[in-house]
Formats: sequence, C-alpha cells, structure tokens
Amino acid sequence: MGLQPPSKSPIKLDRRLLGRARAARLALALAVGLGLLGGVTIVVQARTLSRVVGQVFLSGATLGGVGALLLAFLILSLGRAGLAWGGEMAANAVARRVKHDLRARLTAHLLALGPAYARGERSGELANTVVEGVEALDAYFRQYLPQLALAALVPLAVLLFVFPLDWVSGLVMLLTAPLIPLFMILIGSLADALTRRQWTSLSRMSAHFLDVLQGLATLKLFGRSREQIRAIAQISDQYRHTTMGVLRVTFLSALVLELVATLSTAVVAVQIGLRLLYGYLSFEQGFFVLLLAPEFYLPLRLLGTRFHAGMAGVAAAQRIFEVLDIQPGSGDGGEPPAALSRDPGCHLRFEDVTYAYDDGQRPALEGLSFDIAPGEKVALVGPSGAGKSTAAYLLLRFIEPERGTITVGGRPLDGLSPAAWREQVAWVPQEPYLFYGTIADNIRLARPDSNLDEVAWAARQAHAHAFIEALPQGYDTIIGERGARLSGGEAQRIALARAFLKDAPLLILDEATANLDPEIEAQVQEAMERLLEGRTALVIAHRLSTVYRADRILVMDAGRIVEQGTHPDLLQRRGLYCRLVGAYSGEGAT
Repeated sequence: MGLQPPSKSPIKLDRRLLGRARAARLALALAVGLGLLGGVTIVVQARTLSRVVGQVFLSGATLGGVGALLLAFLILSLGRAGLAWGGEMAANAVARRVKHDLRARLTAHLLALGPAYARGERSGELANTVVEGVEALDAYFRQYLPQLALAALVPLAVLLFVFPLDWVSGLVMLLTAPLIPLFMILIGSLADALTRRQWTSLSRMSAHFLDVLQGLATLKLFGRSREQIRAIAQISDQYRHTTMGVLRVTFLSALVLELVATLSTAVVAVQIGLRLLYGYLSFEQGFFVLLLAPEFYLPLRLLGTRFHAGMAGVAAAQRIFEVLDIQPGSGDGGEPPAALSRDPGCHLRFEDVTYAYDDGQRPALEGLSFDIAPGEKVALVGPSGAGKSTAAYLLLRFIEPERGTITVGGRPLDGLSPAAWREQVAWVPQEPYLFYGTIADNIRLARPDSNLDEVAWAARQAHAHAFIEALPQGYDTIIGERGARLSGGEAQRIALARAFLKDAPLLILDEATANLDPEIEAQVQEAMERLLEGRTALVIAHRLSTVYRADRILVMDAGRIVEQGTHPDLLQRRGLYCRLVGAYSGEGAT
C-alpha cells in the first residue's frame, strides 16, 4: 500500500475528469447537442428578424405583411428557451451521475483501504473530500464541460452562416475569437494556484473544526477552549484571504473577457457600418451579421466565466484522485475460505511475518511466528508497542504482511476473499465504535437480517439486556454519536452482544475489560467466558488479569515471540512475562 505521486498537471486532471464523464456520455452529448441546436436557432432568429426589419423599414411592408415572419420569430424564441432548459436539465443529469458514481467509488475505496489508512489521516479532511470535494465537481460537469464543447461548436456554426454572406465580417470574427480563450488561459494559470490553496484551506478548516468538536470535553477540562477559538479564527481568516484572492482574479478575468468581447463586437460593428455607408453591403446582410456578433462571442465569454467556476472542482479532484490512487493492501478478490471448524487441519499460522508502518520507518513485527489450533484460546501479551494490535490487524486483513505468510488450514490468507473471511471472525476491540442510531441497530450491525428476539438474546448473553430495558425506549433508544449516551461498560457490552449475535468461529478480543469498574468488569468477564466457549480465540491483553485462563500465552517484545507457555510455566522462567506480572501486581496478579 503506497501513496502515488499526486497528479499536479491540470491536463492530466482534466483527462481523468473527462474519463469520469464517460458514465454519463449520453446525457453530456444531449446537453451539447441541445446547446448547439440553440446556437443554430439563434442564427435563424437573427435571419428572421433582419428580414422583418428590412421589409418593414426599407420595403414599406406592414406588420400584417410580415405576420408569418413574426410568428416564426416567436416560435423560434420559445424553441430556444426550451432548448436552453433541456440542455440545462441534461447537464444537471451529467453532474448528478458523475458525482454519485465518484462518491460511491471514493467511499468504497476508503472502505477498502480500511482503518490502517484512516488512522493516519484527519477524518474531518477525508469527510470534506468525500462530501464537499465531490460536490465541488458540480460546476465542472454541469457548466464548464458542456460549455467547453459549445464554445467551439456554436461560434463555428455561426461562421458557417456568416462567411457565405459576408466573408469580411467572418474573417474579423475568426481572428478576434481566439483572444478570449487566450486571456482566459493566461489569467486561469494564476487562478489555478490560488484555487488549490483555497481548497486546502477549506479542508484544513473542516478537519480542525471536527477535531475541536470531538475533543470539546478535553478542551474544557484543560481550559483551552479560547485558544481553539483563536486557532479556528486564524484558519478561517486564511481561508478568507485565499477566497478573496480567488475572487479578485475571477473579477479581473471577467473584466478582461468582457472588454475583449465588447471591443471585438465593436470592431465588427464599425466595419459593417463603414461598408454600409459606402454601399458595399446590403442593410439586411449587415443587420443580420450585427445581430449575430454578440451571440458569436457569448459562448466564449461564458466559457471564461464557467472556467473559474470549474476550477474549484479541479482543485478538489486533485485530492480525490490522490486518495483513489492509493492502492489498498488487499482487495475483495480471492477464494471464499473454508468454514473454520474444530477440525485439526484448520490451524491458524503466522510464519516469519514482518510488517512496518510509515513506509518501513517504524517496524512493528519482525519475523513473527506462532500458530493457533482449532478451539484453542491463545493470549497475546507484551509491553506497549510490542506489535500485539498489529498482529490482530493482519489477521483481520486490514493490512497485509510485507514478508512472511499467514495461513488458514494450510491455505494462504491473502488468497481468500477478505469480506468472506471476516464473516468468520468476531472482533471485540478495546474501544468499540458505536454509530448514531438505536441500540438494536448497533447490535444488529453484526448480522443485519436478525430479528429483535435474536438481538435481545445476544444482549442477554452479554449482560446488556437489563440496562437496555431500563432506557426510555429500550432497544429503540438513540444512543448518540460514538455511543455518547452510554457508559464505557455499557458500550463494551454492546460490542460483546455483537460478537454473540455474529456467532463466528474465530474470536479476537482486544482487552475488552480495560477501564471498567470491578462490578462491570466481572459481568463482562463472565460474558467473555461464555463467548469463548467452543471457539478459537486470540486474546490480546494489555493487562494480565484477563489471560490466566488461556490455553497458551504468547509473550511479545519488539515484534517477536520471546516466550510462550501457560501462566505457571512462564512465571517459573522468571523472564519478561514474570516482570510484566510484577509490574501489574497491583491488580492482584501473583
């Protein structure tokens, strides 16, 4: 798993964004096609209006004599409005489809990267990328991308009508038209860096604000709330300065583009006026071209305006593609694993497994080797940083070994489907995560198709039913974000209820009784004993009072197994385990 170099080239980013538009290519083609038809309608409108004016003011025709032309003009106006509305709806469909697909892909990719990646990132920034970052692409796909095609097609269509009637005006338009995109590119290069800084400031502000909200109690406890207010104000001020810089460039760009378009239209008007004055051009032809001149430059002007609207999407896309370019450690491929059983041939085995964090700069495991027989309860102990949780992450396939292999019944674990493998594993972490919602929904997370009776049974097994029934709405009680309305012991029992409901043959306990008062700890310990019955288990212990009944104890240090055996055997060896027991003697270890 590694981070690919970010795509800093706007051309590369545009190509990747265009690639995302393929999913909605029919809607995009419809938006461009309707816009092009609207441009042709403008030409026909101008031709009709020039004939009306010519016949009324030069030929003396009455309004009744040009009634058919006026009716046609009205129908064309209504048709042009309808085409504009249809093009807008089609462009909206493009943006909705691309945003939906990209958000779904980004979410699925983050889930595939797993908690090992998320731990190294700021959750607020990632949430901002998934929500606001994808939403920022709306202007790119809804406005800028269709307008990019129309800025080339509509002026070309106008020139096809103008050149046969007045090649001089057509030549003037052809020579002045490139000035608008030229200035747009020149100014856009300046806006690009500012827009990227603006997006970075927004992401930083979002991440910092989420950190403050999640740590509000700690800030209040240490009296640091006002400092965070000043920090947020400073970050907000940086975002304001960056946004004002983007707006200044946008306004400058709009001024320059409007000025170029106005001067170009004026040049067309002046040369038409001079040739009309000297009789080199008929009034009807000159008026027709004069009506078309503003419409000829309009798509180019709109491109300049929408270019800046789409720049925010391009800036957000850089971060989106950075995340998507990170290769997950394991995919969803592989064979489905054989069901774990008590059969002796279904051993779990670590063979010379090595893993390091931070691109190899922080070793966690160095040649770790051990095995767990079916139905065996193995405890993993050791000082902090010994690699116990890393071993659990490897077994859960949140990360993959850099060297060595993990096998299940002789089959390499990396050859099995991760999703199917995790169906056979129940994990009770030290700090279980509870989602905003009801208690029943949080327990049912282990098995979504379970009914309320099954949920209540699992809660009884975990000694959670009594306190759940005492809540105002029982199992339908909303527990708040991260289980904020529950105590630590209650949250831990909800996690145990999940494990009971899942009924998986392999159980991983990551110090499930830590930070509990003695009475609650006794209840949780009794529930754990019942949960362990008939299952293969790896018990990761940060304190030793939970491992004495294990069939075998593995002692880790610096990423290796340095001792193994039963509790009495390890005490007699007077090694690291004995020293750990001595350090925890205050808990009653003897």
